[in-house]
Amino acid sequence: MLRLSAIGDVCNSVPLLRNLQKAWPRTAITWLIGTTEASLVGDIGGIEFLRYDKKTGLLEGRPAREVLAGRRFDVLIHMQASWRANALAWRVRAPLKLGFDRRRARDGQWLFTNHRIAPATQPHVAEGFLSFGDALGVPRGPRRWDIPLSDADREFARTHIADGTPTLVLSPCSSQRARNFRNWPAERYAEVVRNAHALGIRTVLTGGRSALELDYGERICSQAGVAVDNLIGRTTLKQLLALIERALCVLAPDSGPVHMASAVGTPAIGLYATSNPRRTGPVDPRWCVDVYEQALQRHLGTTVGRVRWGRRVRDPAAMELIPVDAVLDRLRAVADASPAQRRPPWFST
Repeated sequence: MLRLSAIGDVCNSVPLLRNLQKAWPRTAITWLIGTTEASLVGDIGGIEFLRYDKKTGLLEGRPAREVLAGRRFDVLIHMQASWRANALAWRVRAPLKLGFDRRRARDGQWLFTNHRIAPATQPHVAEGFLSFGDALGVPRGPRRWDIPLSDADREFARTHIADGTPTLVLSPCSSQRARNFRNWPAERYAEVVRNAHALGIRTVLTGGRSALELDYGERICSQAGVAVDNLIGRTTLKQLLALIERALCVLAPDSGPVHMASAVGTPAIGLYATSNPRRTGPVDPRWCVDVYEQALQRHLGTTVGRVRWGRRVRDPAAMELIPVDAVLDRLRAVADASPAQRRPPWFST
């Protein structure tokens, strides 16, 4: 398997991995994966993980050609359309190299594969990954992640989310990339936190160590006017997953935590304006706030049916189309639902 990044896409790849393990229990499986992403899933049992450092270009601390020299595989499942991933795919020796169909094989991925999954017109990313199993004749089972969490990770989460305490895990920022306008204004998050407090719901802030994320955390805390547990820059991905597992729900833009929530069956209130949740949203979309169509009309003068599937709205004002009241409506709906209703119907405990 070749899928280096990002956190959300790696989470969405795990159900395919579980299907492969169930269908082919005696098959040795190797996953070429990013170092950051491996810190979340790299201890899944029975899998060899080869960690790729995007900063150095090294695989397991060595040039990829050295690590992969002399290795032979039966199949390469090439699940990432990027030139960086293509360079690794070129080094993998396998008679069958399975990639995306021609339409989805961007960045020349089709040049590095010799078989393709079936085309699909409007697929969700997670469905696209499961299609690799279809092409290999692997039966689909119930979606299953079972990402390991240690006792220490769960104890960390317990110290921040006590038993019986409804808690919102708020991860306010998406990854920082050029023209990646997915972040909602900090003052609107603060208003949600204030209203959540009035509903008896605590808030835990999470995120990375970037200057933007740290600044968001400080502004949300200062403007909320209520107690907030600010863990931005202070958790590992495993600890974050343990927090999400114990949370009432997650609130985040189109980013890794909404997909981590899917992995543990926690409702995700995803905020979608610049990207289409039917393509990149959480697998359980019931709690999302979706103004993507409105953003297309406002900023591009078009509709979903007239743009390329997956087209993004590259306008920094688009996320402001999401009103606070719409987010609070979703939060109240989650709080009013029973634990069984919050769980997606396919979720396997």
